[in-house]
Amino acid sequence: MDYKYFSVTNIGLKRNNNEDSLGIFEVDNGILAIVCDGLGGNKAGDVASQLSVNSVHDYFQASNNTDYLDRIKSAILNANKDILEKSNSSSDFKGMATTIEVLFLKDNNAFWGHVGDSRIYLLRNNKLKQLTKDHSLVQKLVDEGYLTMKEAEHHPNKNIIMRALGDNNKVEIDLSKIKLNSSDDYLFLMCTDGVTGVMNDNELEKILSDYNNISETLTNQILKRGAPDNFSFVIISKNP
Repeated sequence: MDYKYFSVTNIGLKRNNNEDSLGIFEVDNGILAIVCDGLGGNKAGDVASQLSVNSVHDYFQASNNTDYLDRIKSAILNANKDILEKSNSSSDFKGMATTIEVLFLKDNNAFWGHVGDSRIYLLRNNKLKQLTKDHSLVQKLVDEGYLTMKEAEHHPNKNIIMRALGDNNKVEIDLSKIKLNSSDDYLFLMCTDGVTGVMNDNELEKILSDYNNISETLTNQILKRGAPDNFSFVIISKNP
């Protein structure tokens, strides 16, 4: 295997339960990573997020489609169907929803799918780049020129998202891929908004660039800032 990886999920300091779910799996001689954030305020967010991780993994593993973007898209659509079926099965699950990030790494290629405001970042040669764009009200206001990125960081409606699994039958998924240079140093960060809500990109870049004790350093920094939400992250890096 060409990659090493680790993950953290934490309830934080203000929530009564953890609605984040994640999974990292070795599939087809590659790494499949999934990060989900069940939506607070909806019923059974934790059920929606864990169901999505299991559903995407099971579908992706069972498929022999070598078009990995199409495979990711189909797996996410299948998870959305599973959530809607579960939601309709009982009033306990009615209205449950989740964000989702799916990343598949194989042979210095990265393929990903994205719905919601969790994120995927690439740190390459110590420079951090956000690969996904938030499906949030605040990001929409930034795109339309009503807010600056600085204003968006502290906007009171920053947690309102525009897309999620479980919202409807025809969820729109962002899909993309990138070719990585085998001579580059790189790592991927996948995280829920419990991380990015208290850490900005410059701070993340500094922590990730150290490569030593990333998990402990990042976790401690989030906790020091009050950890108002559940927070989860996956780090996948190229083996030296």
